[in-house]
Amino acid sequence: MYEKQIEQLIILQHVDDDILILREEIEKAPLELADLETQMDGFKDRRVEIDERLDLLKEQQKKLDFEIDEDAGKIKKSKNKLMLVANTKEYHAMMREMDGLEKLNRMREDEQEAVKEELVRQDDATTTLNDDMSGVKEQYDALKTTLDERLAAAQKKLDSLGRKRKKACKVVPPPILGRYEFIRERMENPVIVPVSEGICSGCHIMIPPQNYNDLQKGQQILSCPNCQRLIHWVQIEKPVEEEKPKKKKKAAAKKPAKKAAAKKPAAKKAAAKKPAAEKAEAADKE
Repeated sequence: MYEKQIEQLIILQHVDDDILILREEIEKAPLELADLETQMDGFKDRRVEIDERLDLLKEQQKKLDFEIDEDAGKIKKSKNKLMLVANTKEYHAMMREMDGLEKLNRMREDEQEAVKEELVRQDDATTTLNDDMSGVKEQYDALKTTLDERLAAAQKKLDSLGRKRKKACKVVPPPILGRYEFIRERMENPVIVPVSEGICSGCHIMIPPQNYNDLQKGQQILSCPNCQRLIHWVQIEKPVEEEKPKKKKKAAAKKPAKKAAAKKPAAKKAAAKKPAAEKAEAADKE
């Protein structure tokens, strides 16, 4: 029963870790759209500014057209009256008035031309802005579709982990489960850690010998006296060292010496036979 509880606590810890990762992913996912949303908001603000500028320019153009037409009408009437003027003084007065109106209209026409040029610039800016907005909108829609799919998959997996968590919690006794939840809320992961050779892998501090002995018995789930994490004993099996083959260097060194020694008598026999053969050859000649 003890081993089953330890096993389910470890499973529960893995499940909780996966749940934590998925929740963080779900929380951070909308932030991926934040940059594009900021760009979209900037485009909208820019669009409002351009529209307001266009409205002002159109109103200004309308006003200039009206004033130019109105003064042009006055000039036309003055020219018609000019033929009926009786004296020079009145004639010069009307000429000055006409000159003033014509000068004013020329200034208005210059202003009207500037307004037209500005309208063209604002129209070009609107076209560029619409193109930029369209490009960002496509990116936003594509990312949002992918993000929605990811979030749906994450939520589905989260639901599955929730069911797995409930199953693991049924095996763990309520007091132990309560300790697990208490530790998890107040400490960094992991909550349940192995102990090997008397050292807690959570805080890396050696636990008291008596606690280590009780832990090895495997009768109850204990906590580390130092970090308060739940602990379980893990026995580390040391690898068996293979026997090294004995060295035969000395025997190998002696063999060439024996061969050399064996060659020496043979060389002596050959040297002894050579003078005897020479003596026999001299006797035959005589």
